[in-house]
Amino acid sequence: MKIIIHGINFSPEKTGIGKYTGELAEWLSLKGHSVKVVTAPPYYPDWKIDTNFSNWWTKETETNFGKLVAVYRCPVWVPKKPSGLKRIIHLASFALSSFPVMLRQIFWRPDVVIVIEPPLFCAPQAWFVAKLSGAKSWLHVQDFEVDAAFNLKLIKGEFLKKLISIIEKFIMRRFDVVSTISHRMLDKLKQKGLYEQKTLFFPNWVDLNSFDSTTNKIKTGHKSYREILNIPSNAMVALYSGNMGGKQGLEIFGQVAKLIEENTNIHFVFCGNGPEKLNLEKVCSNLKNVRFLDLQPVERLSELLSMADIHLLPQREDVADLVMPSKLTGMLASGRPVVATASPSTDLANVLFSCGLVVPPGEPKAFADAILKLADDSNLRNKLGHSGKKYAETHFDRHTILSNFEDELIKLVN
Repeated sequence: MKIIIHGINFSPEKTGIGKYTGELAEWLSLKGHSVKVVTAPPYYPDWKIDTNFSNWWTKETETNFGKLVAVYRCPVWVPKKPSGLKRIIHLASFALSSFPVMLRQIFWRPDVVIVIEPPLFCAPQAWFVAKLSGAKSWLHVQDFEVDAAFNLKLIKGEFLKKLISIIEKFIMRRFDVVSTISHRMLDKLKQKGLYEQKTLFFPNWVDLNSFDSTTNKIKTGHKSYREILNIPSNAMVALYSGNMGGKQGLEIFGQVAKLIEENTNIHFVFCGNGPEKLNLEKVCSNLKNVRFLDLQPVERLSELLSMADIHLLPQREDVADLVMPSKLTGMLASGRPVVATASPSTDLANVLFSCGLVVPPGEPKAFADAILKLADDSNLRNKLGHSGKKYAETHFDRHTILSNFEDELIKLVN
């Protein structure tokens, strides 16, 4: 098949949507499909264009994939401090700059055009290109950006919300397939008026082999993360690793670390980059039990996650069923328990029912108590961690998920 993937985030971004889109393109290429990607230069999660890339129209050929993948980079405006209006301009800038590149792909005659949301701005042009070239159209929703923006008060106004909602529904209904990453988000698609036969569950995944081969093993020439951070081998590590943005609810960490400060055997490690990192560093500046790390190389991710005794996963209540934390797959695959903030009956709470402890959002005391409970009970940690690894093996296996996706693509084209 000839496949176009259209989305603002792509490899070599180490986290979030870019990581998964890059792995998807690689998988399809290794399976012998011809793949073209129309994307932006990497900027996430630092909200700054990678210095190794030009913020202009360029074409690359990814030779590390099984078959050559043509990657078209289109310029994008990246705000230093993203806010509601600035995010809209940011997403719109990529939609505009990528439109002529997408139009040229009509002459390539693709079989399928896949667009990744966000941004929804790119969906109309992806559908248009598919229509003109006789291809099938596929919209994959990683994040309900419109609903999240209004819930987080990044965009305000009831009339505007209704107007955008109508436009969103109209666009989504044009696609042959609309997929998303969680069951609650799948329900959300149906609430937007999509027929069930048009929707598909396509979750994020994890490479389980990387955990089997590198767990607790240090690569030659590398210090262990505990050595780098000067954390004793017998100390407890409570780890957060991922994007540090507004949707994560990271403000709770400073309060939790303060509550547990007197327990000198528990060390907090906050790993990642993003617009909220500076604020978190300021809040934790006087806490001796907190360490910070920048986002780490993908090849050391399993080693990093396996350093933890407890994983931390905060989530704001107002976006609970609009996004599904992509970092959850690696946390569970590491075989360590998770402490998360989530309301009952949300997808996150359901997944962690037997794999961790769930506390109400915005309650640092409950969060701290859950960490202390796990720190004091090795049997409970082992039980929940083992259950989490089994869940990852059953539900998040990379080979299984991407093979099913390829089967659905072939079925759609045929």
